[in-house]
Amino acid sequence: MAGKFECYKDKAGEFRFRLKAGNGETILSSEGYKAKDSCSNGIASVQKNCTDDKCYEKTTTSGGQFRFNLKSTNGQVIGTSQNYKSESGRDNGMDSVRRSAPDASIDDQS
Repeated sequence: MAGKFECYKDKAGEFRFRLKAGNGETILSSEGYKAKDSCSNGIASVQKNCTDDKCYEKTTTSGGQFRFNLKSTNGQVIGTSQNYKSESGRDNGMDSVRRSAPDASIDDQS
């Protein structure tokens, strides 16, 4: 099963996307966008930048969990991962984005 982007409207009325792996797990989530076109541009940016290792920023939460941000070439965060208990889990999540995002379908739920 291939990955997919879900575009949806949150409770505040902003547009967001999440990238789901083939197994249905959310592997990347966006910020809120005021306009649907901006959300679509965010998805396109993920697809463009997801294969470039320099666009990944590995971080650690204050609670000691691991996560990553995917950034565009201008340094702006496009999406953020869930929290992982291990560095290897985080690295597997990054690999999943690399595999899933380029050809992922878009499910517009907004």
